[in-house]
Amino acid sequence: MLTLLSMFYYICLRRRSRSGTRGEALTSRRAVESGQRATLPISVEVEQYAKEVLDFSSHYGSENSMSYTMWNLAGMPNVYPSSGDFTQTAVFRAYGTWWEQCASAPLPFRRTPKAFHSQDYIELAFEEPVYPTAVEVLETYHPGAIVQIMACSLNPFSQNPPTDVRWEVLWAEEPTKVLTPQARQFSPSIKQLSFPTNLIRVEVNSSLLKYYTELDAVVLRGQKERPILSLYKMPRIDICDLSDSDEELSDPGASFRQAGDGKHINLGNGYFDKLPYELIQLIVSHLTLPDLCRLTQTCKLLHQHCCDPLQYIQLSLQPYWSRLSDTSLGHLQGRCTLLQRLNLSWTGNRGALTLTGFSSFMKACGGSLVCLELSCCHFLSEPCLEVISQTCPGLQELNLSSCDRLHPQAFTHISKLTQLRRLVLYRTKIEQTAMLSILTFCIELRHLNLGSCVMIDDYDVVASMLAVRCRSLRSLDLWRCRNLTERGLAELAAGCRLLEELDLGWCSTLQSSSGCFQHLARNLPCLRKLFLTANRTVCDSDIEELAANCPALQHLDILGTRMVSSSSLRKLLQACPKLLLLDVSFCSQVDARIVQELCGLFPNVAIKKSFTQ
Repeated sequence: MLTLLSMFYYICLRRRSRSGTRGEALTSRRAVESGQRATLPISVEVEQYAKEVLDFSSHYGSENSMSYTMWNLAGMPNVYPSSGDFTQTAVFRAYGTWWEQCASAPLPFRRTPKAFHSQDYIELAFEEPVYPTAVEVLETYHPGAIVQIMACSLNPFSQNPPTDVRWEVLWAEEPTKVLTPQARQFSPSIKQLSFPTNLIRVEVNSSLLKYYTELDAVVLRGQKERPILSLYKMPRIDICDLSDSDEELSDPGASFRQAGDGKHINLGNGYFDKLPYELIQLIVSHLTLPDLCRLTQTCKLLHQHCCDPLQYIQLSLQPYWSRLSDTSLGHLQGRCTLLQRLNLSWTGNRGALTLTGFSSFMKACGGSLVCLELSCCHFLSEPCLEVISQTCPGLQELNLSSCDRLHPQAFTHISKLTQLRRLVLYRTKIEQTAMLSILTFCIELRHLNLGSCVMIDDYDVVASMLAVRCRSLRSLDLWRCRNLTERGLAELAAGCRLLEELDLGWCSTLQSSSGCFQHLARNLPCLRKLFLTANRTVCDSDIEELAANCPALQHLDILGTRMVSSSSLRKLLQACPKLLLLDVSFCSQVDARIVQELCGLFPNVAIKKSFTQ
């Protein structure tokens, strides 16, 4: 009897103790929310505009000017609250979905998470690290592209960078379609950080937009001191604390149930291992990469399936750029022996990947690679490209877009990749000697992007070499090449008769009076996309030649010409039934009324007409 009374007394004391603990927690919480918080000092909120643009994936502007470039996002707003198309804003290179419809577009990667929507990004540094309370983006034209805002623990102005660089998502959503192109101040509700930051990354997806999005400035608001509610760690009251028992009893035999005859039936895997090997492989193939890695830890059967090299024929690591390191590549190395397509775009920056880690992975897994995406990979160096040229003999696609920190000499190693069919060198520092070497040996090229490659001295020589060595060329991007003349264009049109896409946007040295555009139309009957952006000399005779000789034309950009009338545009629209995009922005002879009329007559064509207020 004494023992029973003692146990009863002990249980009562324990319950009282636990009830008191919960009561104290609730009392403490009320005190913080009401009285105590008011007595603590209030931190002053700091408002600051971006001090410097550190990195970005693309921009509409030139590398040697400020018009339409990402550098316009540094400092105070230039345009806001005005709406319209202004050169003082930041504009990304692409918009809409029609870029993906072009022959030069790469195939999408399997296993890309549905939550990953980002297509472009920009990283901005601010003067003072703060605990963010708000991030405001001033959008001045066709808003709605922003899909994610991130913060970094690294202070880019510090002399002692941390060894562990952390990125946290402040806000993320799916792409949205804003009905009006008018300016707005975008300030989503952001999460609270446990560290101060002065490095913000804005990621965008412009696929739903009708025209280029334009950003004017970014404001970071925050407190220098950590917010009070973050300093106070709220006691966690779990529903289990309200039960009478001290702990939940587990049922170690939950996977077994007793049959009527007293025998135990194993229901552990539900006979999953009885399924055909191929069927389990198919089921597992629908998982994202993190889920695939987690599933390996469940049982030997699923470990075998999740580590099968056939699950890693394609591998896109771009969605996980903020977490990828040498260690990550090391863990994947044994599974990627049959790897054919690899996407490392945006990865490895600020020391996350090294030459050692990258080289080890490529030597183990690069033998079967046919596609390698390395856009904005600033860890790349000349030895990295040398490793690629040695370990990937069958490589057919290589994307080095915006790898603008690669030394010009590094590009000479690309000439060893003689099977190349698609090469993207947008915004790189490749020089003429290396480019001619590549064209000498890589004669299988189908798609070549040299947009904004400002280090090439003579594009006429490059065009002439293309005409001689790469007669199977299907697409060529010469966006903002600064010295192509009618001579080089004539040789290109004569030698590369299979061209379907040609971007001559902002090539100011080309003059319609020389007849170069008419000659182009007569020699390229397969043309589907032609950009003559900002060439003020394009005239009616050029448009009529396109109408007469290029019936497959789908995309035409003649933004800025002053010599094209509505009559020639009408002929073009009637002669080219496959036309999907026609940009006549700032064409002085084509006003809004004419555009509205043409849109009514040809509803399947997206006729673009931007404006400035």
